[in-house]
Amino acid sequence: MHPREQTIFALSSGRLPSAIALVRVSGPGAGVALTTLAGKLPMPRMATRVLLHDVSQRPIDDAVVLWFPGPASATGEDIAEFHVHGGRAVLAALFSTLSAFENMRAAEPGEFTRRAFENGKLDLTEAEALDDLIHADTDRQRRQALRQMKGLLGDKARDWRAQIIEASALIEAGIDFSDEGDVPAELHKPALAKIEKLLGEIQEVLAAQGQSERLRDGLVVAIAGPPNVGKSTLINQLARREVAIVSPHAGTTRDVIEIQLDLDGYPVTVIDTAGIRETDDPVEQEGVRRARARAGEADLVLWMVDTQHGAADREGVSGAWIVRNKIDLETGNAARPRESANGLRPDGSTEFGISAARGDGVQELIAAIVIFARDFFGTGEDALIGRERQRKLLQQTADMLHRSISVIGSGEELAAEELRGAAVALGRLLGRVDVEDVLDVIFREFCIGK
Repeated sequence: MHPREQTIFALSSGRLPSAIALVRVSGPGAGVALTTLAGKLPMPRMATRVLLHDVSQRPIDDAVVLWFPGPASATGEDIAEFHVHGGRAVLAALFSTLSAFENMRAAEPGEFTRRAFENGKLDLTEAEALDDLIHADTDRQRRQALRQMKGLLGDKARDWRAQIIEASALIEAGIDFSDEGDVPAELHKPALAKIEKLLGEIQEVLAAQGQSERLRDGLVVAIAGPPNVGKSTLINQLARREVAIVSPHAGTTRDVIEIQLDLDGYPVTVIDTAGIRETDDPVEQEGVRRARARAGEADLVLWMVDTQHGAADREGVSGAWIVRNKIDLETGNAARPRESANGLRPDGSTEFGISAARGDGVQELIAAIVIFARDFFGTGEDALIGRERQRKLLQQTADMLHRSISVIGSGEELAAEELRGAAVALGRLLGRVDVEDVLDVIFREFCIGK
């Protein structure tokens, strides 16, 4: 039996135990399962309280059930929902009963959303936005995912694809009437105007694509520098808990420690790295190698120094902010940045003075990171692209449109072929053309029950 002809079920709510657990059933056997367990089929889309029984009429739980007959459901199939008490024994009994039905099985990751996609309830860009919404850690990520879930990119892509097909039809009509003198030229002119307009719109979207992709992935900030300058103390301050061991002995941090922060709605990953110095210890040498590598890959590096440790070897690290720690131990106990309040020095570099142990200057440093994040991510309000897959397909489309413009005057057949390729690329973007391998990758990243 084809998997789409089977009925699937899964826990679609949070981790057990919980107050309420939601179990979804989708497929041709959903109605039979609901009737058997609840004793009757409730009114569509109306919450109904029932006592659930297994096939031997033994009670399972006092529950609320809902019935969504297809195609007017989230997946386009018949769906039954069981809202039960979130105890492990309750779920075990319910799952055991559901598993006993013929052609009914536990769902695989993302299978509910994949069925919704296959039944035309959403396109692939909307499915990807749904996954982004589920995994959103900050408010800005949530808002971006919601904008993309509205189908903004999918609607644009469908419109672009329709216009490409119209332009292609005009060019191919010109090929068919190539012996009619000036007819091809009359058809090429509106086709060319349409293609140039489309190319401009797609290039405009591509120009802003980096902002939304960055927001999805987050900003990476690495804390680097020589040993014993307070890197671990600072990351503990930022995390507001002890995530790193603080010790007066050099070489305590030997691996990379990461924390996830929400700074004014921006997702920020802060990395504490091993102290960078020359050492004969092979384990510490590996830590130093990893520290240099992560600092080189980070979007922003906070290079920490103090009065005993100057700006150590920053090989492979450029554009770092200098963070001068332990200012509470400096002459006059001056707990303030050396230069202006925003950290900018007269030479154009950025420096902050802090006391990681006492917290002096840390809030000013965080505020500067927020400003950096705002510039790094941009507003993102009009960004449509959220994933590399989408960007690559749009770039392919733009390249093919550009090539069709360049050859339309000398080879109508070549221009028509480029336009066909552009239409196929947009079809792949929406998930409607030759994307089976892509679907497997995308939907297996979903959680089970979604």
